[in-house]
Amino acid sequence: MKIKLAVIFGGCSVEHEVSIITAIQAMNNIDTKKYDIIPIYIDKKGIWYSGAMLRDIKIFNDLDLMKRYAKEVVLYKRDNEFILQSKRGLLRKDITTVDLVLPIMHGTKGEDGNLQGYLETVGIPFCESDTYASVVGQDKVFMKQIWNSCGVPTVKYDWFFDTDYNKNPDKIIERLEKMGYPLIVKPARLGSSVGIAIAHNSVELTEAISDAINYDTKILVEEVVENLKELNISVLGNYQKQQLSVIEEVGGKNNFLSYDDKYKGGGKEGKGMASAKRIIPANIDEKLEKEVGDIAIKAFKALNSSGVVRIDFLVDTKNNKVYANEINSIPGSLSFYLWNKTDKEYQELLEDILNIGIKDYKNKQSKTYSFDTNILSDFNNKGIKGVKGIKK
Repeated sequence: MKIKLAVIFGGCSVEHEVSIITAIQAMNNIDTKKYDIIPIYIDKKGIWYSGAMLRDIKIFNDLDLMKRYAKEVVLYKRDNEFILQSKRGLLRKDITTVDLVLPIMHGTKGEDGNLQGYLETVGIPFCESDTYASVVGQDKVFMKQIWNSCGVPTVKYDWFFDTDYNKNPDKIIERLEKMGYPLIVKPARLGSSVGIAIAHNSVELTEAISDAINYDTKILVEEVVENLKELNISVLGNYQKQQLSVIEEVGGKNNFLSYDDKYKGGGKEGKGMASAKRIIPANIDEKLEKEVGDIAIKAFKALNSSGVVRIDFLVDTKNNKVYANEINSIPGSLSFYLWNKTDKEYQELLEDILNIGIKDYKNKQSKTYSFDTNILSDFNNKGIKGVKGIKK
């Protein structure tokens, strides 16, 4: 019997279109002899749709047409089964059951723990990082704080909330300038290089912060690494076991890989991260390769990540310093282009991701999360003041 696999993609994120590309790539490579693929597309307003036509990327060129034929759906648990049900009509019909979910939603409300929290609440098995790892993997400030506590090297940084900046911008600018220019400004919880800019003076810094605030309430500012070599590596596994891909060297027109560099490089729209300018494997020596790999595993385990991730590194080639920059818990194109160069074809990579998800689910099921207690009966008999240990 085939496993009924729901692939959830889209979402209320600036990376919405990138998610569609990644999901279509994945659905075209999943082993259909083992899995019945159930596409679930979430539009930018948060409405869920399902239908076979969602496996064709051309349908997304006309969303009105897509919504006319796709079914609006909801996913919920009933009698220990996970049901995908139509939302419209007097008699809401069950469309199918779902055994496993593969979330392929980048950025806000998809990669940041929101979707994972819903799936965990429903109780449905899913792949990739859990709620906790997804939250800290999306928030670059949380990420760096955890990494620093575990000995993972990062560049110097500072952060603030938009309300604090709006109250006293001069104070925050003065504080940031102590790090020295140039500085790079980022929304703390966004991805795909959206809202990121480099500032060389106070005027540019103010402009960059004003732009970043359009995307997030929490802003991260970092030192720019001079003599930069940017390296990426993918890690596959969970807290028990990890595999490393080959390392790539990437570069764009700016001092960081922009959104256009990542997804529109060379006019290759539709190829996702595979369109970015890259050298695979990176032109680095064995010492640097080992250092990046060792740090990547430490960074992966520190966040309790799972499935496939991509970790981006900044290397100061003059001073031979390596810094972990960020983790992508659901990376663009699922980093298949790195694993292809590691002698792991995309179908095999996807099979590994799905198996890890099933294993993680079984591991969680073996743990105790609740226990019987008579606290409610005590409350009913005595009222809240009479229950020992509880103060009103």
